[in-house]
Order: sequence, then structure tokens, then C-alpha cells
Amino acid sequence: MSLTNSSPYENVTIKRERKMEFFDSHAHLTGEGDYENLDEIIKRAKGANVTKIINICTDLGSLDRGLELFKKYDFVFAAAATTPHGADNDKDILFEDVKKAALNKKLIAIGETGLDYFYGFEKKEFQKLFFTNYLELAKETNLPLIIHARDAFEDIFKIADKVELKRAVLHCFTGTEKEAKKVLDRGWLISFSGIITFKNSSDLRDVLKNIPIESILIETDAPFLSPQSKRGQKNEPANVVETAEIIANIKNKSLEEIAKITFDNANKFLFS
Repeated sequence: MSLTNSSPYENVTIKRERKMEFFDSHAHLTGEGDYENLDEIIKRAKGANVTKIINICTDLGSLDRGLELFKKYDFVFAAAATTPHGADNDKDILFEDVKKAALNKKLIAIGETGLDYFYGFEKKEFQKLFFTNYLELAKETNLPLIIHARDAFEDIFKIADKVELKRAVLHCFTGTEKEAKKVLDRGWLISFSGIITFKNSSDLRDVLKNIPIESILIETDAPFLSPQSKRGQKNEPANVVETAEIIANIKNKSLEEIAKITFDNANKFLFS
């Protein structure tokens, strides 16, 4: 019997299971007064295996704080734009700062931007102007776009088709099956929030059934839209797990499968 110094395990491949990870693709963490203790919010997110978050910045203060937050937590990425609710006139005071941050590679995406006619806003032309500008910026900087659309899908498609943007996601989707198909026909993704867990969201759950899981992202839209079990409480990224659980149930998949697929979808969307 010959003795050697080689290990009996040197030719053995050890398979390690990838831990379950969640990607909250849309949260507002640095708005004025959103959270008293952001470190605790992020700690709870990590405790729930939420390992990546897109922090949506919608004004100058939240953008500055968002860029600082990314320096501290490099898994909390910053995205920025003026929302439709900020389109009060033809002067977008945030645009130049967003453009500067995007050109300096400090943003992971442009958004959220888009159109919202739910409250019958009279200043639709300002919304369209802002949306067009951010569309063009996303194309110029080769960054994905995060779109806010409510009661405005046809105008969203009409404006976006002129720019031919390849990477976009409809965040917090509440549209119809027909509208979802038009989103998917453009190669865009659809993101579901805690709304999918609400008792009165059966129509939205029916829409979800027909959307390929390869086209789905999950989000909290924190601090808004807490899932059903936490209604009335301030939302936070850790709660994205409940949205994933509902989607897993609807899609007849395990939670682990939904976590992996939506995590990979988000990574591909952002980094491809």
C-alpha cells in the first residue's frame, strides 16, 4: 500500500445548495420621513433573505440620500426619476441631477417615471413631457426603465414605442390581461407588489396566471402597499417574501423556485 499526501476528497465535487434569496425590485427607502431607523429596516430585510433592493429616488433629497445609502449598503441600488405626480409644470427640477448621476454610473436604472391618469390629472402634457425625457435618457445611458402606469397604458405604449426601449418594467402592475400582453409583446417585464395579496385582487391574480414566470419581478413599493397580513402597517422590503409566497401558490411552484426565478429575472434585467 503506497502512502501519498493527496487528499481522498481532491477529486470529489461538493454540491452546495444556493440559499434562497429575494430581490425587492422597487422600494422607496430615502424619501423624507419614510423610515426612522433605516439600518433596522435593512437588517430585517437581510434577515428575510432579501439580498438586493432597488431604492427609488423621486426628488433631490431622496436621490442624495440614496447615493449615500448605496455607499453604505452596496446591495441597495439607486434608481431615480420624477414620478407623474411631480409633473406639475414643464420644469423638471430633478432631471439634470438624474442625468448626471446616470452618466456617472451611479444609478442602476431610470425610474420611476410614467403616466398616471387615475385622479384625472389635468396636466397630462407635462407628464408626457417628463416621461419622454426619461425614456430618451434611459436609451442614451443604456439603463433599464422603471415605468409607472395607471389608467394610461395606451399613451405609455404610444410614447415608448417611438423610443424603442428594450429594457423596461411595469412596476406595481394592476392592469388587465390585454394590457399585460402588450407589455410582454414589447419584451418588457411585469412587477407585482403586495396588491396581489389583497382579498379584493382576484382579477389581478387571474392576470398573473397567464404571465410567464420568466417575465415577472416582485416588489414591495415600500413604505406603501403592505401585503394582506400587514395591512395598516408601514411596508418594508422584508415583506416582499409574502408577495413571492402568493405568486408561488398561484403558479403552483415552490417558494424557492419563485425566489430564484424572480431574483435571476431582476439580475438579467439590470445587468444584461
